[in-house]
Amino acid sequence: MNRIQRRFASALFVVSFAFLGTARASADPVTAEEAKAVRAVVEAQLAAFAADDAKRAFSYAAPSIRERFQTPDRFMEMVRTGYPVVYRAASVLFLDPERNQGQLIQDVRLSDADGRLWLATYRLERQPDKSWRISGCDVQPSSGKMT
Repeated sequence: MNRIQRRFASALFVVSFAFLGTARASADPVTAEEAKAVRAVVEAQLAAFAADDAKRAFSYAAPSIRERFQTPDRFMEMVRTGYPVVYRAASVLFLDPERNQGQLIQDVRLSDADGRLWLATYRLERQPDKSWRISGCDVQPSSGKMT
């Protein structure tokens, strides 16, 4: 890399770093109260799945999710077949939630019965009654394995 390329790369790094720092500094931090409430919703839904309580699990879904699946049984079947690690997590570890465009994002590390690790990214939205409901969950394999 020549001297001009190095200077450009250095300047780009500094500008990128400064931009990221500014973006984070201006974002509303998640309060301890919000973090506790969001975790409680996700924990309660995971407990409902573990107990095969479709009605209770469905109650933690946002209105848009309830409208899409229409019944607790349809919702439970989708989770059972499409998200088996969420349906029957062997272990659960909550990471710090973050705010993104009006939603709270709660990452949860899960392991399945075979010890494989997964990252579940929950999106939660605040309802008019100030409660939190789950508006989506993306599950991806994570590196490593529980033994």
